[in-house]
Amino acid sequence: MRTNRSFGRKLFLICNFISLASVSLLCLMPIIHILALSFSSGQAASAGKVILWPVEFTTAAYANVFGKPEYLRAFWVSIQRVLMGTTISMFLTIITAYPLSKDSRQFRLRTFYSWFFVFTILFSGGLIPNYLTVKNLGMLDTIWALVLPGAVTVFNVILLLNFYRSLPKELEESSLLDGAGQFTTLWKIYVPLSLPALATTGLFTMMGHWNSWFDGMIYMNHPENYPLQTFLQTIIIKMDFRFIKPERAELMLKLSDRTSRAAQIFVAAFPILIVYPFLQRFFIKGIVMGSVKE
Repeated sequence: MRTNRSFGRKLFLICNFISLASVSLLCLMPIIHILALSFSSGQAASAGKVILWPVEFTTAAYANVFGKPEYLRAFWVSIQRVLMGTTISMFLTIITAYPLSKDSRQFRLRTFYSWFFVFTILFSGGLIPNYLTVKNLGMLDTIWALVLPGAVTVFNVILLLNFYRSLPKELEESSLLDGAGQFTTLWKIYVPLSLPALATTGLFTMMGHWNSWFDGMIYMNHPENYPLQTFLQTIIIKMDFRFIKPERAELMLKLSDRTSRAAQIFVAAFPILIVYPFLQRFFIKGIVMGSVKE
């Protein structure tokens, strides 16, 4: 009987491993294909010869990418946006979710404010009122137009709010008995215990800022202020050859529409691919960290 169970267990693990490896490979294949395209010649890419391995290896596409000052400028704008936007958004999310996680006896208007935030998920003022608000506040053509309008994401607030509610109330009670105030309790106890939830909401916020392009097109009147994704949408995807300088014409002969797009898409996705593995370890640990020890 034990031998049969052992064999069945091994068979299950083998099938599970094969299934997960196949799914992982399917997820990686588009990235590998984009990477192979970016290192292939324009003729091979246009002919459809590139699948998962570069054909007629060349780095001309990346030379084209990093040789564009407007691309590097847009890249820097996106980095500024992610750093500033994530910091501001996480701070506001933490101080918003904490009081909303209390019951009505501690915070009487909790229900009102909770429904107020939920209402903003279902209804919004619309594009034109948002634009007029940003314009009247003098934020057009500034980094603040990309950071402040969406600084508080209600979905992230709800995630963090539910996490705070799942923590034992004895943590707050013992902290208050020791003489700590609400701000001390929040930053010294709740925030350290909420690292998995903060990593999750932080990753969502970073990806939202990095991948956003529509607000850059609306709030920025000059192309030099475009974030990276807006630059890719307006210039790279359209392949506007008016921006090509004469001395780079020889380099462009080695490229095609597909190789240029592939190189710039991979460069744009690379920072997120680097950051994600470092945050993955917090997901593995689970949403709740720590508990009251007896």
